[in-house]
Amino acid sequence: MTHIALLSPGARSAGAVLPALELLHHTVVGHAWDRVPALTGPGRPDLVVLDGTGDLVGARNTAQSLSAAQRPLPVLLVVTEGGMAAVAASWCVSDVVLETAGPAEVEARVRLASAPAGPGAPEPEENVLRAGSVSIDEDSYTVKLAGRPLNLTFKEFELLKFLVQHVGRVFTRHQLLSEVWGYDYYGGTRTVDVHIRRLRAKLGSDHEHLITTVRNVGYSFTAGREPAA
Repeated sequence: MTHIALLSPGARSAGAVLPALELLHHTVVGHAWDRVPALTGPGRPDLVVLDGTGDLVGARNTAQSLSAAQRPLPVLLVVTEGGMAAVAASWCVSDVVLETAGPAEVEARVRLASAPAGPGAPEPEENVLRAGSVSIDEDSYTVKLAGRPLNLTFKEFELLKFLVQHVGRVFTRHQLLSEVWGYDYYGGTRTVDVHIRRLRAKLGSDHEHLITTVRNVGYSFTAGREPAA
């Protein structure tokens, strides 16, 4: 029996999100999306079933938040036929299932998504930071964006790592100078702007918005944030 956390905008029931799940012998507990932090602590479930049948953007952001946890949970995303085409690797989900799937298919997907790693599986990466589609390996000083390696200088790496370690928090230029360059650095705050500009260029037009400018304050890293229309 699998312990499943069902995440949806309003803590909907399994019958409303994925009817076949109600017919299976698993423990399913419904939660609202803002319960994400609690799910990654003690008593964590074996699997998250994520409701993407209505708010696709919210489902994507929730999945990316879960992937940024220190011990990420496997995520099975439920979508409509129309929503299937929007799902991408950057959403960081383990598998996708249509809301109309039958019990046999849902059981198979739950079993595969929640299965522990086998003897031949690679060891978990203990020193890898993750935030949405960005992964940072502190041991090898490498950064990947949706699986694609980024060629960063040492300071670009350190700046991105610091921002990713504090997702959503805004830092002033002076704070970033002291944290990344050190108190003994005598350069001006323009150094931060230059490195932010270079980082955004290397992230590319589809992902540069992950580093947010807060006017008259500084910068932050916001995993899963949508670019402005």
